[in-house]
Amino acid sequence: MASTDGTDSGRPSIYPSLLYTDAKAAIRQLTEAFGFTGLAVYEGEDGSVMHAELVQGNGAVMLGSKGRGGRFDEAMKSAGPAGVYIVVDDVDAHHRRAAEHGAEILMPPTDQDYGSRDYMARDLEGNIWSFGTYAPEIGA
Repeated sequence: MASTDGTDSGRPSIYPSLLYTDAKAAIRQLTEAFGFTGLAVYEGEDGSVMHAELVQGNGAVMLGSKGRGGRFDEAMKSAGPAGVYIVVDDVDAHHRRAAEHGAEILMPPTDQDYGSRDYMARDLEGNIWSFGTYAPEIGA
């Protein structure tokens, strides 16, 4: 299959993008409970989050405030929660951190039939975050 991606630079080519009613609370939870690192946060004059980028390992998510206007905001207006899978090295330590920060744990660390160890949590606005060791080899 021919490659149609836009990057061979080592940067991720997929960035899940989420909108939150309270994007600042989402950023706090994702950084404090789930260990993301804030890369950029751009706020509007009204204090809404116009765009934020949070990094986990060699991947990232983009997020912002709902109701800020624009085509993406309009398209996402009636969208439901999303599910995102993040690869981590130490599932149990990651789970402990999330639980200590009050994250709603939907599934504790569990060994899967396909060789991964995963846990699942829900964020403050209903998105499902799975963290585990499953990292498919994506090659040429």
